[in-house]
Amino acid sequence: MRIIVLGAGAGGGFPQWNCCCENCRLAWAGDPRVRSRTQSSLAISADNERWLLLNASPDLRQQILATRALHPRGAARASPIAGVFVTNGDVDHLTGLLTLREQQPFAIFGARATLEQTRGGVFGVLNPQLVTRVAVDVGATVDPGLGFSITTFAAPGKVPLYMEGADIEREIGAESETTIGLEIEWDGQRFHYVPGCAKITPKLTDRLDGSAALFFDGTTYTDDEMVRLGLSQKTAWRMGHVSMSGKAGSMAMLAQPRIGKRVYIHINNTNPVLREDSPERAEVVRAGWDVGYDGMEIDL
Repeated sequence: MRIIVLGAGAGGGFPQWNCCCENCRLAWAGDPRVRSRTQSSLAISADNERWLLLNASPDLRQQILATRALHPRGAARASPIAGVFVTNGDVDHLTGLLTLREQQPFAIFGARATLEQTRGGVFGVLNPQLVTRVAVDVGATVDPGLGFSITTFAAPGKVPLYMEGADIEREIGAESETTIGLEIEWDGQRFHYVPGCAKITPKLTDRLDGSAALFFDGTTYTDDEMVRLGLSQKTAWRMGHVSMSGKAGSMAMLAQPRIGKRVYIHINNTNPVLREDSPERAEVVRAGWDVGYDGMEIDL
């Protein structure tokens, strides 16, 4: 199994187009202590020929250009991208589907509620005669015909920002089809992809135990990170994300499960781990985690 991190950043990428936080100032200045990141997405393949994207970020065209394995080949129009599995209805994970509108056959996999967000409106540019939608129930396993299977599971999360209602704070952390994780299995091995997660439960740690690799939500280092910086009134929890640090953070809560490779993805532009010389980055590394970056490749 070959895994390519197409983008390791959270919504807005890094540097964020309108941000002058400490991290972004370094990135705008070309400081070697930080590297730019596009928005979160993976590409996976069992044969190095046919690829499945895990989420389609707004930066997808740029990511395809930067990834030789995804370049067109053969016929006049022929892409090695066979499909996209979307894990929630966030704009950051769906918008890239519009990049794939040029008369190219592929399949979109996802929960029913998420797939509904890709119907009608601007998504009508996806030709229904070429683009198929495959609804996958939570807990079900699907075979995309690419040499591996994918099982979905509910991850504690929240609905997309544009669907939030008055009771949103009471709903955060619920386990439903609005936020799912993926378990990819091949040849008796499995790895997990959880780009969004509001809290870590015993059910989740049990599922991740024995994973060959985990790509996990690394949005913020502390829960109040964006509030302290004066950039938002929302904590990580309010945005539907668990922080890296703290007693309930991912470093502490995922210390026990047996996991071969631990990689943080979906990293917000404010997260101090983006600075390679920061004490927070050193702490993450000591805890056995890698900080994902665009172009990172892992062969399992």
